[in-house]
Amino acid sequence: MNLEIRAFLFDLDGVITDTAEYHYLSWKQLADEEGLPFTRQDNEALRGVTRRESLRRLLKGRVIDEATAQDWMARKNTYFNASLAQVTPADLLPGVGALLDEAHAAGILCAIASASRNARAVLERLQITDKFAAIGDGHSGVNNKPSADLFVWTAGRLGVYPPQAVVFEDSEAGVDAGLKGGFWTVGLGDAGVERAHLRVPNLEGVRLNWLFEQLQALAGGDS
Repeated sequence: MNLEIRAFLFDLDGVITDTAEYHYLSWKQLADEEGLPFTRQDNEALRGVTRRESLRRLLKGRVIDEATAQDWMARKNTYFNASLAQVTPADLLPGVGALLDEAHAAGILCAIASASRNARAVLERLQITDKFAAIGDGHSGVNNKPSADLFVWTAGRLGVYPPQAVVFEDSEAGVDAGLKGGFWTVGLGDAGVERAHLRVPNLEGVRLNWLFEQLQALAGGDS
C-alpha cells in the first residue's frame, strides 16, 4: 500500500504552543470565585474539549441555569484573553517551526483543528497564522472531539481525504477523533495518546523522512 500524505492537521494547545497553563488558571479563578473544588488533576479532564464541556466537567454534577452558564463561560474567557497578552512567538513549542517549514517546502498543506474559540487569537500572538491553509476551531459549527467532525471539516477545507492527512494531538479526545475519522494520528506526550498510530514526546526532532518511513511501515509495503 503506497502512502500518500497531503496534509497535516494540528491541534493547538499542547501541540503548537502550551496555553494549557493559562486555561487552567482561568478555570481555577472562576472555580475559586464560585466555591467549586478544582485541581490540576481535575484540569486534565478538560484537555481537548469545548468550553461548554469543560464547564460541565468543572461542575461535577452541580446544576446551573443557562444564563449562569453563559456568564461563567464568558468570565473564564475574559480571564484567558487577558492572559494571552503574555504569549509571544517565543512560545512556539520546540520543533514546530522546523516541521511547518519542512512541510511547506514539500508541498504538504497545514491546518489547525482545535476546539478552542481563541485559536486565531493565539496564532496571531505567535505570528504564524499565515503558516496554515485552514483553521478549524470552536466557531466551525461542528461536533467537537472526540467526534471526528472537526478534523473531517478541516480536511474538507483543504480538499484532502482523511487517509491523506496526519493528525497531531496531545489529548485522548483528539486522538480518538482522528482515529474515528480515518486519519493517521501522531500522539504527543505520555498520557492519553496510547491509541495513536505513532507516539512522540513532542515535535522536536520530528522530520518528514522519519515520519513517512514510520507511517509507510504501518501502512505496509514500500513507498
